[in-house]
Amino acid sequence: MLVFITGATSGIGKSTAELFAKHGHDLILTGRRADRLNNLKAELQNKYSVKVTVLCFDIRQSIEVENALHSLNLENNKIDLLVNNAGLAAGLSSLQEGKLDHWERMIDTNVKGLLYVSKIVANIMIQQKSGHIINIGSIAGKEVYANGNVYCATKHAVDALTKGMRIDLLQHNIKVTAINPGMVETEFSIVRFDGDEERAKKVYNGMQPLKPEDIAETVFWAANRPAHVNINDIIIMPTVQASATNVIRNTGA
Repeated sequence: MLVFITGATSGIGKSTAELFAKHGHDLILTGRRADRLNNLKAELQNKYSVKVTVLCFDIRQSIEVENALHSLNLENNKIDLLVNNAGLAAGLSSLQEGKLDHWERMIDTNVKGLLYVSKIVANIMIQQKSGHIINIGSIAGKEVYANGNVYCATKHAVDALTKGMRIDLLQHNIKVTAINPGMVETEFSIVRFDGDEERAKKVYNGMQPLKPEDIAETVFWAANRPAHVNINDIIIMPTVQASATNVIRNTGA
């Protein structure tokens, strides 16, 4: 299996790359941080003897996406799986106090970036007459919470786009899956709070969030169902989280 993963330099994307490499699958990994991509490539190739291709570009820039993806030399290989993992939250404020830069970063990354990559890879899969697209959504795509307005809107868009892709690609034998996590401890909150690590740590105080490996295992499971089985939609949460905002914390710790 050849697996294409966006946002592979950290968190869920990196853990997903590691898990698929461990099972002997070749990879195409994308991200904006060339040093991290190249280090991950060397690590996975040396450890698991798989082929890793890295593409360094900004998913928000359509021309960069097109140039990078069209540079691929697939030869006799085909892209079996696309994991649309790249995404972010920026800011946590009411709509009336929101920052335009935060809004644009989220819309450009979470929605437009996903579309730019998906269109090109979907056409490759149509030519192959097979493939699987897994979109990493969020509980924020199922519920709206206070001060999450635009981030929730982008993840609701991912939910809708996943359903639309599934309909559009059905006739081409292409599976489409959504995986929607609750709280996962990654760089997510550090990015959301513009690098404020102390504030980010408080998000997970007194509770056990999911780990990136938990989501990677879910991606791997969904991708390895029999040919006649498609997993449409998964919501995966920490045991202590019942909804976007209903979380049990050990405040006495």
